[in-house]
Amino acid sequence: MTLIGALAVSYATAGLGAALTDLGPWYLALRQPEWKPPDPAFGVIWTTIFTLCAISAWLAWQAASAQALRRRVLVLFAVNALLNVVWSALYFKLQRPDWALVEVVFLWLSILALVVGLWRISARASLLLVPYFVWVSIAAVLNLETVHLNGPFAGIL
Repeated sequence: MTLIGALAVSYATAGLGAALTDLGPWYLALRQPEWKPPDPAFGVIWTTIFTLCAISAWLAWQAASAQALRRRVLVLFAVNALLNVVWSALYFKLQRPDWALVEVVFLWLSILALVVGLWRISARASLLLVPYFVWVSIAAVLNLETVHLNGPFAGIL
């Protein structure tokens, strides 16, 4: 895996999530906590996180000394990418922040699994994911606050 390849996959994942993110009337009508960052900040934050994820994946891939370790890197990042996209689909596309709140626990756990699972392969790769872990922790609290301020939600199913 090259750094360019890792960046391409990471940004493709970000692009899928962004394609599912609609900041239209439904989202704009949500009551948000006062401490919520301004919407333009999210793009900067997520771009930084996806860049760090790509560098982390590349470093871990390069440091993995066996095929089984490379498979671990691939699986950990693939599961995380899927959960990241699913969160956006639940929150924005299906307009179900309540369901996204349940799913964010699994996203958060997948980041924890990445940090722990990469540590023995590459401590640097692992540490690059700490901002992602912190941000999703903050985003989970934001998600919780949004549910409290706006629920209950109705929608598909």
